[in-house]
Amino acid sequence: MKSTPISAKERIISIDIIRGFALLGIFLVNMPAYHSPDFMMQIYGMHKEHTGIDYWVDLFFQLFIQTKFYTIFSFLFGLGFYIFMNRAEQKGLQTTRLFTRRLAALLLFGAAHLVLLWFGDILHTYAIAGILLLFFYRRKNKTLLIWAFSLLFLIHALMSVQLLLPSSMLEEMKATNVQSHSDKLPEYMDIYEHASYLEWVAYRWDTEIIRILSNLPITMIPVLAMFLFGLYAGRMGLFQADTPHLRLIKKTRLTAFLLSLPFLVLLAVLKLDVLNAGIYKEAAVQLFTSLSGLTLCFFYISSLMLLLRNERWQKRLRPLGYVGQMALTNYLSQTVVCTFLFVGLGFYGKVGLASGTIICLIIYTMQVIFSYMWLKKYRFGPLEWLWRSFTYGHFQPMEKVQNLNKDGKELSM
Repeated sequence: MKSTPISAKERIISIDIIRGFALLGIFLVNMPAYHSPDFMMQIYGMHKEHTGIDYWVDLFFQLFIQTKFYTIFSFLFGLGFYIFMNRAEQKGLQTTRLFTRRLAALLLFGAAHLVLLWFGDILHTYAIAGILLLFFYRRKNKTLLIWAFSLLFLIHALMSVQLLLPSSMLEEMKATNVQSHSDKLPEYMDIYEHASYLEWVAYRWDTEIIRILSNLPITMIPVLAMFLFGLYAGRMGLFQADTPHLRLIKKTRLTAFLLSLPFLVLLAVLKLDVLNAGIYKEAAVQLFTSLSGLTLCFFYISSLMLLLRNERWQKRLRPLGYVGQMALTNYLSQTVVCTFLFVGLGFYGKVGLASGTIICLIIYTMQVIFSYMWLKKYRFGPLEWLWRSFTYGHFQPMEKVQNLNKDGKELSM
């Protein structure tokens, strides 16, 4: 018997919509790194001062966007892992082998994306961290939560270390870092603006890719934690239409909202310099951005879960679902379009935060339209089809099956 992916009738529309929502947030966060040297400035401790409308856009992003959406995407990956494994088991398929092939394909996509196009790839991290999910699939729900919370505690403990160091030591470390690498930014800009493609890729290998890969063990910690929360949600059946856990979802929404408030207030007073934290400001902003990212992530997810139980809201937000159903294609195409636009056409370093956000929304709207038109005819996005074909070991039927009604007219399934 040939193994096959889930049918259109088996899809949970609310998950596609939340995934499309998360992809929009990730695109908004990624956009400044597409059009400006944010990566170089962050790793060498250089702070970019925003003015005018960009200042307020930056504040809004820090409060409500930054770190709030990759967590949702990671949660959904863990949920998707459970759905994939559970349905494969029901069909009597070799679950571990299938999921390993699925991750291998994802790693290939991620490696190509990372090396050939953009340092900010998350797919290779998901593929490597995803292997660890196999060790948790049959563990108790309590075990999943203990591991998830422990991993989150660990990463935030590591982030808090800077706040415990003497201010003189931090000032010296920052000054040394900025001084020793101050000449790197002009070189970085020059490569992005004038180098050939092969020169650009070669330069990025030493400057970006090695650094990204060396940080992988740290990067995987919060990602795996959110995977486990998603696996737990799948086990509990929280996304089922007839879920008996509505009270838990509502309680999660309220708790996440209340926990978010102090983090957001602290983050706002730090960003607005109402509270002068001195040399500790950047570390404190990073910490509270991450903490609010977790609490708002759960607030966003639970709010959408409850909202999407209403059919009218499902219809209103359905366009997000088209993008979410083709998340891999849309995620990678965002990089292709932005690399061509900013690096290829010479607009790198010439776009502000507000104008970049507008460009982002325009591209995303085009993706909504493209996804809708594509899915009218095809079962999967083009890269989703390739991913599934690799996973199941044979080419999947691409076009939607057509049936004839009693009048002889075709009906899409």
